[in-house]
Amino acid sequence: MKNLTLRQLKTFETVARRLSFSRAAEDLYLTQPAVSMQIKQLEGHAGVPLFEQLGKKIFLTSAGREMLRHSRAIIDQFREAEDAMARLKGGYAGVLNLGVISAGSYFFPRLVAEFTRRGSGIQLNLAVQNRDELLRQVSENQIDLAVMVRASRDAAIVSEPFAPHPFVIVAPPDHPLAGEQQIPLAALAAECFIVRERGSDTWNAMTEALAGRLEHFRMMEIKSTETIKQAVIAGMGVSFLSAHTISLEVQAGMLAVLDVVDFPVIRNWSVVHRADKQLEPVTVAFKHFLLVEGALQIEQLTHVGSGTEAMLHEAADFLSLHPM
Repeated sequence: MKNLTLRQLKTFETVARRLSFSRAAEDLYLTQPAVSMQIKQLEGHAGVPLFEQLGKKIFLTSAGREMLRHSRAIIDQFREAEDAMARLKGGYAGVLNLGVISAGSYFFPRLVAEFTRRGSGIQLNLAVQNRDELLRQVSENQIDLAVMVRASRDAAIVSEPFAPHPFVIVAPPDHPLAGEQQIPLAALAAECFIVRERGSDTWNAMTEALAGRLEHFRMMEIKSTETIKQAVIAGMGVSFLSAHTISLEVQAGMLAVLDVVDFPVIRNWSVVHRADKQLEPVTVAFKHFLLVEGALQIEQLTHVGSGTEAMLHEAADFLSLHPM
């Protein structure tokens, strides 16, 4: 039986279903002698007759009925395999091994959910880490794609921007500067800046934005964005944060975006992978989804685009209705 072919099984199944060599030949677009040859070869592999002829009609033998049961199961499995390969080729099945910096965790799961709704059979593995750790995991082939802010300078890493990422300075809504316009950065010199840790994309964006002026500010590093927000709400200081992480608190009047000169600072969300990585079709499809639709999807999910005018207006409206 080890030398039988799928073609022989399909021919046998058709003859068994039609109980006619001539009609099976028509269905398969073969000659009747070709069909007879396929059945003869299959019976040779089986070692027993699969059909018997009584008068002008053919019937399945008991061995034929057993062979038909197995043949249909094998044909169905091949059909399922073909369907699975077609889905994989189309990019809507397979395993997505992804990573995202913590600022992206506020929208990224919903972004992935939108992509997975377009197909079936997609399995997700998602890591949330700071930038340095994600780059390590990409380099060591632990994840296939990572989403972060700053492009890598490593020639072995491909980094492509796909959406704007604004950073702002936030304060509690009762801060003396909340609601003021065009605040000079020097006016915040006495503040304690509660910031993300070194190695994070937020830290890197802040050091670039405040280049040459960092020594003028007191810094408190906290690894958790959520803890930073709570510290600011409690009045412990101000912070430099991604606008994509604070929209809910601004809408609820718990945080205020300060209108500081030269802010918001705009960077880009980038999708990153090894240059020599052979990406699976589903991964290629997700990367394409990010490059084509990512910016609009993020704006719809966070209500924040390349600027933060809407957030500033919300903060100003809250302060006018709730004077401190």
